[in-house]
Amino acid sequence: MESTKIKIFYTGVITIPTSNKKVSAKKSTAGTKSKTTTKKTAEKKISKPSGKVLVIVESPSKAATLSNMLGKNYIVKSSKGHMKDLPKSRLAIDIEHDFAPEYILVKGKAALKNELLKLAEESSHVLLASDPDREGEAIAWHLADILGVDLAEKCRVRFYEITANAVRAAISNPDYIDVNKVDAQQARRILDRLVGYTLSPLLWKKIRYGLSAGRVQSVALNLICEREREITKFVPDPYWLIVAQCTSGKNNYELRAEKLNGTSLMKNSLPLLINSEAKAKEIIAEIKANDIIVSEFRTKSVSHSAPAPFRTSTLQQEASRKLSMIPAHTMRIAQALYEGINIPGRGHVGLITYMRTDSLRISNEALASCRNFIAANFKPEYLPEAPNTFGASGKNVKIQDAHEAIRPTDINLTPDSVKEALTPEQYKLYNMIWRRFVACQMSPAVSAKATLKAEAGRVSLRQEGETLTFDGWSCMWPIDLKGSELVRVKAGEVMKLGKVQSDNKFTKPPARYSEAGLIKTLEENGVGRPSTYATIAGTLEGRGYIEKNEEKRFFPTGLGLTVDEFLAQYFNRKDLSSIVDAGFTAQMEKELDEVEEAQRKWLDVVGEFWKEFSTTLDEAQDAPRVPLPAPEPIGEACPECGHDLVKKRGRFGEFIACSNYPTCKYTRPILSAIGVKCPKCGEGDIVQRKSKKGKNFYGCSRYPECDYVSWNEPAGEKCPNCGEDLYRRGSTIYCANCKYKAAINEE
Repeated sequence: MESTKIKIFYTGVITIPTSNKKVSAKKSTAGTKSKTTTKKTAEKKISKPSGKVLVIVESPSKAATLSNMLGKNYIVKSSKGHMKDLPKSRLAIDIEHDFAPEYILVKGKAALKNELLKLAEESSHVLLASDPDREGEAIAWHLADILGVDLAEKCRVRFYEITANAVRAAISNPDYIDVNKVDAQQARRILDRLVGYTLSPLLWKKIRYGLSAGRVQSVALNLICEREREITKFVPDPYWLIVAQCTSGKNNYELRAEKLNGTSLMKNSLPLLINSEAKAKEIIAEIKANDIIVSEFRTKSVSHSAPAPFRTSTLQQEASRKLSMIPAHTMRIAQALYEGINIPGRGHVGLITYMRTDSLRISNEALASCRNFIAANFKPEYLPEAPNTFGASGKNVKIQDAHEAIRPTDINLTPDSVKEALTPEQYKLYNMIWRRFVACQMSPAVSAKATLKAEAGRVSLRQEGETLTFDGWSCMWPIDLKGSELVRVKAGEVMKLGKVQSDNKFTKPPARYSEAGLIKTLEENGVGRPSTYATIAGTLEGRGYIEKNEEKRFFPTGLGLTVDEFLAQYFNRKDLSSIVDAGFTAQMEKELDEVEEAQRKWLDVVGEFWKEFSTTLDEAQDAPRVPLPAPEPIGEACPECGHDLVKKRGRFGEFIACSNYPTCKYTRPILSAIGVKCPKCGEGDIVQRKSKKGKNFYGCSRYPECDYVSWNEPAGEKCPNCGEDLYRRGSTIYCANCKYKAAINEE
């Protein structure tokens, strides 16, 4: 076989076959009705000794970054995502013939296809460099089919980070398309299509036209609905928290009553056995009638191991908690950091490794670089003798060894050194990723945990505190300590009693899921994968099944509860496929992993699911129609016809409408006043509204007389530095003009 030598950027040469002889292709086992995807090789093999190397990536921004890196011998183009997909207008899965999918060219991509074909014909070689995950592997597979690239050739390039060294290594060592990974992606796609396109018509028939349901989203909806049912059924129990305020010298203490006559008053970390006012008074009287005598003061040293580096789920959780970013937005920002930022003096460079990963592995090179950075910038005691390593967590977590944890590509590119090149949100996310990575390789933080015990007659009291004695990794990442510092007192000392507080409290129902909490629960149950976490809640919100309250926690709408009840009744059976059961869905994820690892065939996984699911689907066809909850009256008459006004829900959230619709078509938005006067006219109240895309904004209640509008929540105050309007974000007020920021006094 003849060959030609193609010069590769940064690296010497590689040898690429140029013979026109056909090579038997390694086929995916996934069936298809598309004639092109069943070919063993393309009609025309692309391999010319002259011309440049064509590299195809998914996104235009990554293409721009790689073009600058690779130079003139390469043409880098973007496929802009999938080139082929299932049509939206029909099922497009041939159930009778091994679930063969019917792929078509994505609408609007004919010109791009022709451009890529022309470039491929003129190029000496084609390298497919879509993202290094299942979805990216499927994109590469479809591109190979479209462009006539032989699957028996090493045409696949995977970039886990966009840096000069990583690009050099990947380009000089192309691999085969992983057809097992393609099969796993295709199996997931087929499963989701079978559920969505067969279940949705059933919901139209039984509940309301236009509804839809998904395989993974149904589990998330069920979790949110079940939590809401727990909250609704919850009956609070009263208890009394009794705290004795004591002093010893100049030091103050707050001791909590925990035992009476040697019997614990505690249950689930609360004094639930102080369950009546009479018992509370008895304990208080006992404390006041006796000396407070210290029985024990002990301390112990506690070592706190460094936190793991980020993987997709934990990055989304922390960004939600610390930066108030929704997961989808977090992933968009992370994608930009991965694909490349133009850094002055460095050019385009990817700042973080690939952000869709469930791995906590760190390469040896990255470990060495991080440890060198710590050694150069911290005292010796901050660097452990050996690198810290981390294992997996959660059910059915599959770690792909090729992937790493999410980390900076160059530890020496500190957040402050690149701040001017980043947007504020990019800086915040990069700063969080960078700090977490440095922290993960630092020495343990050490605290002193103190416990003070005292006796007052028949009552035993207790106070705990914790003090950081060595900050270790917590100098880079916040640590959560329990209690404040306790100054030592001697056993046998009599403390001076001050006030005894008795607070009547009630047990609280379980909290609704936050965005971070939902992702954590899904991951712990093995539901979903790094590529899906970001879209699950957004999909449910878009369908009108869930909403967020003022605390940004999810609660189901009446429609969501209705859909969940229907699915739970007919599709949560132990003997058949259960799409609302977390355990069943987690098992499906595990089986898809087994397909990728060549331990199972994709057709067996899909066939077994469909056999049981279709039986349930057939039985549900005889279910009675489910009435939707009646619209909620607001206690106000329609100004146009006098009928009751009710709350309804549309594409963009709730609104007020006339109950006499369609005879009367009166509507108005639901306006929520935030307690701030309009800063423009001074007369109207600032109310929260929703845009057509469902995003909150703030405007004057006197609109259209006053056209004040703001995407940020006005605080109703002026900046003490520059006099501009202040805005509110959570518990902080800030100035968008001069960067003034202060905590809100809630008292």
